[in-house]
Amino acid sequence: MENPNANPALLTNDAVVFGLLMIILALIFYTSSRKNGFWAKFYTYVPSVLLCYFIPALLNTFGIISGNSSQLYSIASRYLLPASLILFTVGIDMKSVRRLGPKAIYMFFAGTFGIIIGGPIALAVVGNFFPDVFRFGEAETWRGLSTIAGSWIGGGANQAAMLEVFGADKTLFAQMIAVDVIVANIWLGILLYSSQHRDRVNRFFRADNSEIIALEQRMEKMHLENGSTQSGTSEWMVILGVAFGGVAVSHFFADLITPWLSENYPNLSQYSLTSGFFWIVIIATTIGLLLSLTKARRLEQHGSSNFGSLFLYILVATIGMSMDLKALFDNPKFFMIGGLWLCIHATIMIVIARIIKAPLFLLAVGSQANVGGAASAPIVAVAFNRFLAPVGVLLAVLGYAVGTYGGYLTGLLLQWVSGIMS
Repeated sequence: MENPNANPALLTNDAVVFGLLMIILALIFYTSSRKNGFWAKFYTYVPSVLLCYFIPALLNTFGIISGNSSQLYSIASRYLLPASLILFTVGIDMKSVRRLGPKAIYMFFAGTFGIIIGGPIALAVVGNFFPDVFRFGEAETWRGLSTIAGSWIGGGANQAAMLEVFGADKTLFAQMIAVDVIVANIWLGILLYSSQHRDRVNRFFRADNSEIIALEQRMEKMHLENGSTQSGTSEWMVILGVAFGGVAVSHFFADLITPWLSENYPNLSQYSLTSGFFWIVIIATTIGLLLSLTKARRLEQHGSSNFGSLFLYILVATIGMSMDLKALFDNPKFFMIGGLWLCIHATIMIVIARIIKAPLFLLAVGSQANVGGAASAPIVAVAFNRFLAPVGVLLAVLGYAVGTYGGYLTGLLLQWVSGIMS
């Protein structure tokens, strides 16, 4: 929520800001492509994707640009995100994904369980030391925390559902958005960093990573098997036509479905079914999956996933614009709850991963499918291999499906903890 008294950013024209973001992305990917020298060593330790949102976050924090006043994230999330979902899923090999087996589902629901119990435990622990944390002025803190649960299990639609279900104070909700964005993006950075050390982590988990490697190889082979195919303007225009045609269809039907459900079945709002964004993501993903069963799957031979990656990295940069690192010093007790909450989530996932010997990829994507949803689960998957993005997409859609239920249960547990301790 934007503060009307805040100093305006130095750059407020979205055309200028977008150009700056594109220059930043260009420099990051140019330097990360260097095979020798300083940059080769630098990117051994710092993932390029991490810089794609951390540098815009610094620019936002120091008032160079403003994520609050910009429309770039709204545009990227509504246009480029569904386009990337279509382009990532159009070339998906469903048989290969199914070969991942039940471990992918186990890790996803381990993450969900960690968030459901992590919130109440974190509130109890911090509240034991700081009893005033249970209230924010006249508002009850647990109501605001329930919106984080909706976001971290599902996404923005589920967060809005929890806001309506539990009736959080709007000022408190603004504070919780800061906790949600900052803590979740720090966790995203940790996952991106860990992807560079996957072999070491997999040895700790005693994980069999052979299926992930095999999936990478099969999907790369599919991408390269016709590498001699000439791709030019005609093929690229077809790719863009399929992508944004699918985006148009997604918005068209979302605009029909959302008001109809809102008018005739308003109670479905508690399940996020009256959210336009929810339907855009669901319809776009469905379009991509259906197209993968047709000859459109051959678009991967002409670089459909390359375009999807391009759109996704632009989205990453706009996500970074929403981060204000100074917010870490506002209401630190809320950030203590959020940080401990995700630590519990991470601990449970690590324990489960070690028990079932799941590779780091499934832990990272399963976690981000909960915490970040469709906007960032593919980002984590791409950090391992850009051909694995569809796995992140599919698990993120599962997060949307269970987000409201899990968020609601978490809200009830938060209310119970608040009632017995305050």
